Amino acid sequence: MDTYRKRPIRHPLLYLSIIGLIAVILLLIWNIWVGISVAIVMAVGIAHAWKVEKQSYIKIEKYIESLSYRLKKVGEEALLEMPIGILLINDKYMIEWANPFMLNILKVDSLLGEELFALSEDLRQLTKSDEKHEFVVTIGERKYQVIYKQTERLLYFFDVTEQLKIETKYYADRTVIAILFIDNYDEITQGMDDQNRSLTNTLVTSIINEWAAKFGIYARRISSDRFLAILNESILKEIEKGKFAILDDIREKTSQKNLSLTLSIGVGAGSSSLIKLGELAQSSLDLVLGRGGDQIAIKQPDGKLKFYGGKTNPVEKRTRVRARVISHALQDLIQESDQVFIMGHKNPDMDSIGASMGVRKMVEKNKVKGYVVVNFDELNGSVSRLFQEIEKSPEIYGNFITPEEAQAKMTEKSLLVVVDTHKPSLVINEQLLDLCDKVVIIDHHRRGEDFIANPTLVYMEPYASSTCELVTELLEYQPEVNRISKLEATALLSGIIVDTKSFTLRTGARTFEAASYLRTYGADTILVQRLLKEDVNTYIERSKIIQTVEFVYPGMAIAHGEDNRFYDTVLIAQTADILLAMKDVSASFVIAHRSDGLIGISARSLGEINVQLIMEKLGGGGHLTNAACQMEVETISEARQLLKKAIMEIYEGSNEE
Repeated sequence: MDTYRKRPIRHPLLYLSIIGLIAVILLLIWNIWVGISVAIVMAVGIAHAWKVEKQSYIKIEKYIESLSYRLKKVGEEALLEMPIGILLINDKYMIEWANPFMLNILKVDSLLGEELFALSEDLRQLTKSDEKHEFVVTIGERKYQVIYKQTERLLYFFDVTEQLKIETKYYADRTVIAILFIDNYDEITQGMDDQNRSLTNTLVTSIINEWAAKFGIYARRISSDRFLAILNESILKEIEKGKFAILDDIREKTSQKNLSLTLSIGVGAGSSSLIKLGELAQSSLDLVLGRGGDQIAIKQPDGKLKFYGGKTNPVEKRTRVRARVISHALQDLIQESDQVFIMGHKNPDMDSIGASMGVRKMVEKNKVKGYVVVNFDELNGSVSRLFQEIEKSPEIYGNFITPEEAQAKMTEKSLLVVVDTHKPSLVINEQLLDLCDKVVIIDHHRRGEDFIANPTLVYMEPYASSTCELVTELLEYQPEVNRISKLEATALLSGIIVDTKSFTLRTGARTFEAASYLRTYGADTILVQRLLKEDVNTYIERSKIIQTVEFVYPGMAIAHGEDNRFYDTVLIAQTADILLAMKDVSASFVIAHRSDGLIGISARSLGEINVQLIMEKLGGGGHLTNAACQMEVETISEARQLLKKAIMEIYEGSNEE
């Protein structure tokens, strides 16, 4: 206001007065009476104008004074009366001042000198270096959004309880779409007569309808082996608490009727678009079926996944028709290419190398040049002994190249075949995936979330014992030229024997058929045994690890190596296999340092426990009975604690991925 009063008054009347004075002087010189008359009129007009101007300034001054007072009063009321909590704290998080609304929230007379964290433990977020300046805390039964002004050490508290309730209700009512698929319906019912098929349909439909009615789900059968279910997020959460017991109900109730039916469910959630939900549900179902079925996958638009189930070993349900179709499709891709590169996973095992050699033989049968990509620095144990045998056959050994050589040779017409893995992070060289437009995947592992992008052809069969078994079947439908050599047949048989633990685990009729086919081409079982032999020191090292065994959960045994030494990955896996053969052990886990600086965990089970889910919790994967992971932690103790936590979460807590 003082500034306003002191400012100089500049107005058009001032300039008009000066001009009028000059005009009057000129008129007086010309005619004195006319000049006097004009001067009198101008003086009266200017005086009136100045009077009006002065009154206007006085009104403005009064208005500004009134506005200033009102603004000051509003500011005081906002600070003291508005429903916003305000706190001032010092650098030791002690309260220095609180407005009346904050005192009213806490129903106290004063907060002066109180510790901030006594109001709510959620406020300890302020002490974190990566603290966000806006967060929600709970005080009593109310929720408050806190805005923290770090420079002024000032906190604002906004009551958002009702807003959060509305948000919670909105998310709880969002639509969820699920597709239910009866895994082995066709195999079970194809030999039935109409009456038994009708009874089976009625049994399955009644189980699913009872389950749907219990939770208020709309479910309808859309084909012989598929159901469509519509529910909302709140119902989904309720079902998740029971870990989707419908899987166990289907399995148990149908087994009582001598039927081995299992159920797979793909769920799409987290979107307001029905089209997007349908796509997510189908994508989830595809993922579940790729993992062997008898599971549930819940997929969000951001790609986040949850898995439930997977308690049973997949039942072999491949057909010769599928193997023949895949073999012919692969043959076409090979013949369209100028050269083919075959790549397995890092630290290759017998299954990876054997399958690679089998695919290269398929390429040779189609008169196309084929190369097996290998990192020779990663070869060890039985694989290194196999390569000693391969070196004796220059016509085979000359087709093994390094990743760098493969990158130099690759062209736009090249084909890349990935065997024994489907995860880009596990292949020998990820750059080859980017360089090649056509990629084929042949794998026997259950499909995981991490998957090679846009493959041209995928042959994934979790029901197979090994990738070597799959490749052997594909070979049977290739041209009858360039017979499989004795060494190639032996390498393929070695992969089957290693992955089945000498035909004791995950074997089906097709496994023995593949082995028989390889024997007809001279696969040498004596050479296989020689390749798989171990030395005495390895045996002693395994025994030392087994001495550390502890049971952390009924039937689950954990053993570990020492913190100050590295262990071969094959040794870790073999120790888990041996531990599984012990009495009262249903699942075994062996933890040890690897030469690459990571800590590895090998997991094995007899099928009652799904070790794949446990390893996926830790960033790994594999089969229901055979899985592994690698962890970037410093000590065995840390890895053991994380493993125990994953086991408890799977079998006692949530199963969120």
